[in-house]
Amino acid sequence: MNPYALLAGAIVSELVGTTALKLSDGFSQPIPSAGVVIGYGLAFYLLSLTLEELPIGVVYATWAALGIVGVAAIGLVAFDDPIDLPGALGIALIIGGVYCVNVPSSMSAH
Repeated sequence: MNPYALLAGAIVSELVGTTALKLSDGFSQPIPSAGVVIGYGLAFYLLSLTLEELPIGVVYATWAALGIVGVAAIGLVAFDDPIDLPGALGIALIIGGVYCVNVPSSMSAH
């Protein structure tokens, strides 16, 4: 399978797990708590498959960065978490960094 599709699945699974963590209310809510375990478990499984084909630096940088951006977007939309101008600029820099690591850099497996 395409390693970037696996990486995308890992990122989505991590976003599900992190959102469930917010909803779990300190693991006092059973369904969101199960979502944390399943989301993170699947994320790490898919991440391990991705690492069979892509360099660890590229994988981790992409996974962590897009996780940050995704969680910030979920926080804004679902939980009314604010994002100010410096935060938005930081997110733009993160996205630019992911682009640089994956596209023009020779770090990634083109």
